[in-house]
Amino acid sequence: MDISPDKQNIDRVFSNTTYYIDFYQRQYKWNEIPVKRLLEDVFYKFNEEYLKHKDSDIPLDQLIAKYSWYYLNTYVTNTVDGKIFIVDGQQRLTTITLILIKLKHLAESNNSKLTDWVKNKITGHSGFNREFWMNHELHKAALQGLLDGISLDKIDSSSGITAQNMLTNYQIISKWLDAEFSGKEHKLESFIFFFLNRLVLINLSVEQTEVPMVFEVINDRGVKLKPYEILKGKLLGQIDKDELLNLKLNEIWEDQVKKLNDFREDEIDEFFTYFLKSKLADTRGLAQKFDKDYHRVMFEDEYDRVLQLKHNPKGVKKFILNDFIYYTNLYAKIYSYAIEFDENQPYVFYNNLTEMNTQFLLILSACNINDEEEEQKIVTISRQLDRMFCLLQLQRSYNSNTFATEINKLSAEIRNQPLLVINQVFDKYLMQQLSDVRGVTVDNILNYAFFKETGIELDKRFKRYFFSRIEKFIADNTKMNMKHTFYDLIQNTGWKNGFHVEHILSYNTENKALFDNDEELFERERNRLGGLLLLKGLDNISSNNETYKKKLKSYANTLYWNETLREDTYKSKLDFKKMINDYDLNFRFMDQFGKEELEERHKLLFDLIKIIWK
Repeated sequence: MDISPDKQNIDRVFSNTTYYIDFYQRQYKWNEIPVKRLLEDVFYKFNEEYLKHKDSDIPLDQLIAKYSWYYLNTYVTNTVDGKIFIVDGQQRLTTITLILIKLKHLAESNNSKLTDWVKNKITGHSGFNREFWMNHELHKAALQGLLDGISLDKIDSSSGITAQNMLTNYQIISKWLDAEFSGKEHKLESFIFFFLNRLVLINLSVEQTEVPMVFEVINDRGVKLKPYEILKGKLLGQIDKDELLNLKLNEIWEDQVKKLNDFREDEIDEFFTYFLKSKLADTRGLAQKFDKDYHRVMFEDEYDRVLQLKHNPKGVKKFILNDFIYYTNLYAKIYSYAIEFDENQPYVFYNNLTEMNTQFLLILSACNINDEEEEQKIVTISRQLDRMFCLLQLQRSYNSNTFATEINKLSAEIRNQPLLVINQVFDKYLMQQLSDVRGVTVDNILNYAFFKETGIELDKRFKRYFFSRIEKFIADNTKMNMKHTFYDLIQNTGWKNGFHVEHILSYNTENKALFDNDEELFERERNRLGGLLLLKGLDNISSNNETYKKKLKSYANTLYWNETLREDTYKSKLDFKKMINDYDLNFRFMDQFGKEELEERHKLLFDLIKIIWK
């Protein structure tokens, strides 16, 4: 690789070169932290030197040679068709330009003879026209407004985040420099000499073919590049700039990234992790390779044989125009279903409630580009994942480590497969996990013997989720609305509005007597799901340790499942009776609650599970 290092001060950096921002460069994203860090570094060195030399009689333009120089870092460029593009360092160079603009205004207000010198470091003639040396072509209005001294609230920043950050950071710089130089013309002029002559950068000029590699290796120290930003450079850096313009590849990339990052900051990195795992990893061990440095791993030979993106401009164009657009759109669709309930895609939402984010992996794996079965695959995979997770939990057969391992194998088996195969694969893995945990060959996905003792030991969040699904079933089949949101039922743990698991049988002498005062038996039985309910915070506290008859009164106007213990639930409610008859369910009110009643409720839950997770 041919790299030509060149030591330059600011006076030389901004003298006769217009710097263009390459298409694959990120926006100007420096915020207060790196801007202030740069100012702190520069002024620490300057103030140290200024104190040494401020009383000298030597003219400033000669005295400056006695100031020590300060190294500001490296910036990387490459030349294409006579234009010099910034490969790395535009964050720092843009910030330096903002400092120069403020220095220009300060010099003007102090009638300094250095004003024109500073002004010429901001803009200069490039051919017929005067241009900003840092040529942010899309954001010139913001730079020009700052240069002209227009009030910040009147400067047009509609061109994007770069312009907005320029205005914000200029305000920070302006406040800092005002504090340093107020009423101190000599110090201001000393700083201008120091800033232009003694601040040093190293320019590395690289060949176009090496730009993607350099873009990955060299980062500004202020705000580290995210993996997707590095990947953008490695991909778009391979494409001829005319093709980038004609095919609008940069715009496509930015639009798709924004589409995902609008959901959550840097969600695009999550997308790439799931996407690469879905298409390239057959085991959990291989999948884990993509968890951190996916933007490097994906270019390894074994994976590039599939992706064909390394040193392959044609492959990059094909990827962005096809795979990237389709799968980011698919990911956005899944994400939308996950955060907002949709009657046509309820299971994606349910999986989000139980934090089963592996649904992204599985759906991306199963779908081909422009898949005609896309919607059916989303609903089928999300339903099957919820079913497998819940039936393993409810039959005390769930092991998180085993589950994660099997999910990655399952992903490989359903990759690009039709619906029929997908259903068969899920059933196979569910039966296999049940058999492995139980140590016997299982031929039925739901066994009462496995469910019989299930109860309080389940994860708290899962118990709340389970009872919320029971609640949703009753609400849907009796044509009633849910009384509470899924958020309140599952995620809200507040003492007032959050829901908590409550024993029907409180720990008291009366209830223990129902179990022949066998304390071990009593504890085991009352902890089963049939002996548990969800109650709102205050209701939960108020019913604590009461007898069953008193508790029964407190169940009025709570959740539908709780109310089915009460006699008034069964009076003149035709839809409720229809649900019972349609599904042959053994619902009845219970004036007392002992061993037989608890077993009956537990079996009723089992029958509901068979329907809900059929």
